[in-house]
Amino acid sequence: MTQAQVAERLLAFIRERFLSDDPASNLDGETPLLDWGILNSMNTAELVSFIHREYGYSVPQSSVNVRNFRTANHIAALVAEGVATARTEELGRK
Repeated sequence: MTQAQVAERLLAFIRERFLSDDPASNLDGETPLLDWGILNSMNTAELVSFIHREYGYSVPQSSVNVRNFRTANHIAALVAEGVATARTEELGRK
């Protein structure tokens, strides 16, 4: 799983759930999700749940902030790093 793959999956979810699958949404990895009002508290909670279901990664509450949730690329970086860290820790315990 690459960061780009995570970003594309997040964008697909955001389009489907929050933009009614609007193909003309002009949404990309650098779209300012918070500034454009795409992510609000309810949508962010739903996105965090999706990340957990899709990747098995529980986003720490302290990581749910403006810096990390600014764009899909920022969120994807957080998820990719969190999943990689969890896997490394798991391998270290074996």
